Amino acid sequence: MKTAIAAASVEDAAEILELQRKAYVSEAGIYGDCRIEPLTQTLESVREQFADHLFLKAVADGRIVGSVRACRRDGRAEIGKLIVDPECQGRGIGTRLMREIEVRFAGMVFVLFTGHKSERNLRLYRKLGYVPFDEKPVSPALRLIYLRKEIPTSAADSVNSETGKSNSM
Repeated sequence: MKTAIAAASVEDAAEILELQRKAYVSEAGIYGDCRIEPLTQTLESVREQFADHLFLKAVADGRIVGSVRACRRDGRAEIGKLIVDPECQGRGIGTRLMREIEVRFAGMVFVLFTGHKSERNLRLYRKLGYVPFDEKPVSPALRLIYLRKEIPTSAADSVNSETGKSNSM
């Protein structure tokens, strides 16, 4: 399956939300809570995020099979909701989305979070060079692990010259 990574538009919001819900069912199972924000987020809320977030999508066979979003906040790039269709996981789509979002926000410090029991997510983020720096309890069953990654500007420039990608959103 050939997968292309591209910027998403607000017209993709409904398909991204549907995929988000499908992808986060496993997370809800890990924590025993089907009321987690990715499952309760509304279409209106996703559409509103397009105003200040860059959304990327992974497209295969004409459908969105992955997505990630990020925004600039407090001098950092905050990455959120890396999702991959459960049927397509393990094929490098999440890694490709993360690498592309890093290119789009080159030279920034990247911050993201995931749940403490989300071992697969933690393994991926560590593999990509993210390091835990904080932990916050949300409930007795959930602690959020915050991770960060800093890519020196010179390294980001070499990635950009290799991929031919621009630093701009």
